[in-house]
Amino acid sequence: MSFLMNRKQDPDPATFWREYEERSGEKVLAYSLGRYISGWDAYEEPLWGLVIATEGGFRFHHFPHEGWLQALSRLGAGGEAPKEKTIFISRDRILSVELRTETSWLKKLLLPRPPVLIVRYRKPAEGEHGPEAELTVETEYKTESLLRYLQPDDPAGG
Repeated sequence: MSFLMNRKQDPDPATFWREYEERSGEKVLAYSLGRYISGWDAYEEPLWGLVIATEGGFRFHHFPHEGWLQALSRLGAGGEAPKEKTIFISRDRILSVELRTETSWLKKLLLPRPPVLIVRYRKPAEGEHGPEAELTVETEYKTESLLRYLQPDDPAGG
């Protein structure tokens, strides 16, 4: 889903989310800006992107960004442009979702850290049950909404 590259530059968030829903084929229930930390075999490095709860499950969408200096450097070396990176975990593979926040007021004051969303899921496999895995993302805001909509025991999110 090469979404960012194909869309016109429209600053309207409602337009962005409407187009995102059209391309994904799923209704967006909640979202946050976040940083993927670990838990997906294809990606080893932390990535910034959108953390999204949809009717179909959990999505993380990293939109690449390249400054003009990086582009010139890449073109001179004959490298490839950065590509979008996505993660999708279908609702039926989500085992549990947990939100970890700092509880110590002193640590919150001196070492503020964003909430961490832990999604335990079953990896796709040839058989019915794949191995369990744990995906970790830091979130910036609206984390409680994500948590509520991603809970496996309540697919309607309410």
